[in-house]
Amino acid sequence: MSDALSQGEIDLLLRQISSGEIDVEEVRDSADKQVKNYDFARPSKFSKEHLRTLEIIFEHYGRLLSTNLPVYLRKNIQVEVMNSEAVTYLEFSNALSNPVLLGVVDFAPLRGDILMDLAAPLGYAIVDRMLGGMGVPMEKARDFSEIELLVIERIMNICVDLLREPWSNVTDLHPRLQRIETNSQFAQIISPGEMIAVVTINMKIGDAEGLMNVCLPFITLESVMDKLNTKFWYSNMQVRNEETYQDVIEDLIDHAPISVRAVLGNSMISVADFAGLTPGDIIRVNTKVDQELDVYVGSIKKFTALPGSSGNNYAVRVTSVIREEE
Repeated sequence: MSDALSQGEIDLLLRQISSGEIDVEEVRDSADKQVKNYDFARPSKFSKEHLRTLEIIFEHYGRLLSTNLPVYLRKNIQVEVMNSEAVTYLEFSNALSNPVLLGVVDFAPLRGDILMDLAAPLGYAIVDRMLGGMGVPMEKARDFSEIELLVIERIMNICVDLLREPWSNVTDLHPRLQRIETNSQFAQIISPGEMIAVVTINMKIGDAEGLMNVCLPFITLESVMDKLNTKFWYSNMQVRNEETYQDVIEDLIDHAPISVRAVLGNSMISVADFAGLTPGDIIRVNTKVDQELDVYVGSIKKFTALPGSSGNNYAVRVTSVIREEE
């Protein structure tokens, strides 16, 4: 609609002012527009609505991290989204610590890459836990070795894979960790003046605590910016009832690997006899040939069975199930 008034509208306005229907001071006040400064060096490409939606996405992501990573690290993990903000890439790169753990992630099918900055104390704690330690952070920072980076890369791959589900309401993501950089100069994915959204996540692995910063360039999210609003987000959330959750959980359990072992019997011999065993020697056990064997699922005795064979392999035939109350 044009901002210019027609001659008829001008005449009507003059008549209403003359008759007193419209107050001149009121018209003048309403015509005054508040001037807002615009910084061309930092164009406002991310609105508060965009940043809030990103926080919602990564709050979901944080819940996935806190439930999945303990399986690998054998440690309680607490994750909390601290804040989100829009800055230039130069400001983000200048704020990076040294040494740095920067995961360069291909955000396919979206254009370009994102960065996942993991605090060095968290990296040291992950390496310590994965190699059998208590997960105690190092007192003095140092560069990561190649072996340590390979250990961290395994956990980072898991973190990247977990990005799919939180973004499913926006787009069907297929993220892939390309590499881990320890020097921010080698992770220049966009020009320094480009705008990015930074989501800051606080992670606590045992006694080690640090931040994970996720850098999301505007050029990467540009094609889905219209979907980064809470209205679209909630309207596209799938309503799941308890039965659906039960089906998903059952399906995950069905594909979970678990060890099963049958105990043929027990025997006690001296170390000298054990050291002198040769092929063909016989060890006497405390079970008979026709006696049922105990079958363990994990560390729990679950079945009794009779020994036998299946083709060229040893096997057992389950004869009874041991219930929990038994």
